[in-house]
Amino acid sequence: MTSNMSLHKQIVTWKLALSSLERGVPVLLLYVLESKGSSPGRQGFFMTVNAMGEMEGSIGGGIMEHKFTEMARDRLRQGERVVSLRRQVHDKEAAKDQSGMICSGEQTILLYGLRFEDMGTIKALVESLEVCRNGALMLSPEGLRFGPVAPLEDFIFDKRSEEDWKYVEKTGYKDRLYIVGAGHCALAFSRLMQTMDFYITVFDHRPDLETLARNEYVHEKVLVSDYGELSGLIVPEKEHHYVVVMTQGYRTDDSAVRVLLPMEFRYFGLLGSKAKISKMMDGYRAEGVPDEWLRRMRAPAGLPIHSQTPEEIAVSIAAEIVGVKREE
Repeated sequence: MTSNMSLHKQIVTWKLALSSLERGVPVLLLYVLESKGSSPGRQGFFMTVNAMGEMEGSIGGGIMEHKFTEMARDRLRQGERVVSLRRQVHDKEAAKDQSGMICSGEQTILLYGLRFEDMGTIKALVESLEVCRNGALMLSPEGLRFGPVAPLEDFIFDKRSEEDWKYVEKTGYKDRLYIVGAGHCALAFSRLMQTMDFYITVFDHRPDLETLARNEYVHEKVLVSDYGELSGLIVPEKEHHYVVVMTQGYRTDDSAVRVLLPMEFRYFGLLGSKAKISKMMDGYRAEGVPDEWLRRMRAPAGLPIHSQTPEEIAVSIAAEIVGVKREE
């Protein structure tokens, strides 16, 4: 299960914590360490609340978030530093720890009073997030730590008791999107996907392409002389890497697909008409390409919503990717 709190929102939330400490304003961190079921606050959601009433971020919204922000303000008014875990069950029939919500599921929330000595850690974390690096955030009863070496897992929460627990989170972008081809559809797709918290790389072989120059929504633009070079530029990763091929024609699509077919990704889509894709698939099968490889490719890419414009095509592919991303 991955958090969908955007990287931009994370940076803004940590910056409020940092500026509060710099100004000498008491500030409390609320962090969702674990979530189960349909809990609105997913693992990795967090917010900061300071003594001046400023706050950023979210732990899931609704009456539960209101209750916790009021609790945080009360603790801050009392000048009481707190480090505690609170379990919240979203069921009015629960015997205890009711959140006041009825959406089912539960979450464990950390209330952590940030200290002056946490400033250096938070500053290092913000700097890492701003340059899109991965790292490791560590929370425990001993405090807050950050390191530059990212863990293999997105989230780790190990609780033995209220006084003996550890939370580790991979910081920065957890998912990568590779877009092969930088035409009008890629531009519309990039514009939409940059709101969904992917690190985005676009590839093309045309250095003077106007839509590539206009694409300000991606993190990287990579020029290749031939799409055969993708074998050394795209990393196959089954859990967090997504690829969409949308080049200008049959031959360039084919060049990219042949490189990518043996690789495993969370999502691999090919944009094109049913006629073109049928011809490509028939050719691959005739050459003996394993059916297993062909089944991994979603072709045509996107949900069947009769999309026609680049913007509609972008919506159809984005929706399909979100569906895949949220699959358990």
